[in-house]
Amino acid sequence: MKKNMIPIIGIVIGLGLLVWSITSAGTLASFIDAPSLVITLGGSFAALLVSFPMSSIKTIPSLLKQLIAAPDLNAEELIQTVVDISKKTRSQGILAIENDIKELDNEMLVYGLEMVVDGSDPEDIRDIMEIKAENIEKRHSIGQDVFVKWGELAPGFGMLGTLIGLIIMLGQLSDPSTIGSGMATALITTFYGSLLANMIFIPISINLKQKTEEEMQLCEMAIEGVLSIQAGQNPRVIEQKLRSYLSDSMTTAEAGGEKAEAGVKEKNYG
Repeated sequence: MKKNMIPIIGIVIGLGLLVWSITSAGTLASFIDAPSLVITLGGSFAALLVSFPMSSIKTIPSLLKQLIAAPDLNAEELIQTVVDISKKTRSQGILAIENDIKELDNEMLVYGLEMVVDGSDPEDIRDIMEIKAENIEKRHSIGQDVFVKWGELAPGFGMLGTLIGLIIMLGQLSDPSTIGSGMATALITTFYGSLLANMIFIPISINLKQKTEEEMQLCEMAIEGVLSIQAGQNPRVIEQKLRSYLSDSMTTAEAGGEKAEAGVKEKNYG
């Protein structure tokens, strides 16, 4: 199972449990109200338009796509790539990897190795790669901020919808039979606001933050790997240096995943 499917599975399970709890004690139709959803979802989105420039709002579809379709970041694969390249440069020279660079899919690694092949100064390489990593982090943080703010706004608009419903209900006190249904309708917007914030928006922002932190760690490893290759360090030393960035749990998990994948391949080819 791909890691990217876990957020979708979590949302489905959460909504499924919610529907089950509702239907076990009542009817699902009583929790469906289009005007309340418009106030909560539409109103909070309108507030986002006020809070962020359109360029940031346009990133929402791509962020949602990244949540489920972005490739998993593999530190073990990066380490192995750097070690293989370092072995080749030590035996054949730095220019021997020029064609290999074109086949790499790690943007930071390609960027740094191209500068190494061009003979750039190590300090310049570090400075430029760190600036590039900072720009990646800033770009990703915009998406996180959008969903964090959306998670803050949704409950507020849910409460606003509740107040609107209460005002309308109080204006119709001449008919006591409408108080119960009116109160239920008024509270639905608070329900929607809490649901959207705690099941959708805030979890998405946390997931995006985690992905950014993982990518920043790989960027740091790529910078260290590139500079170590340029310095001509021993491949074993480079490997140990890069592995020091990983926690024991990450190393064990990734190693286990690679063994499982290798076992599947062996079974398929056997």
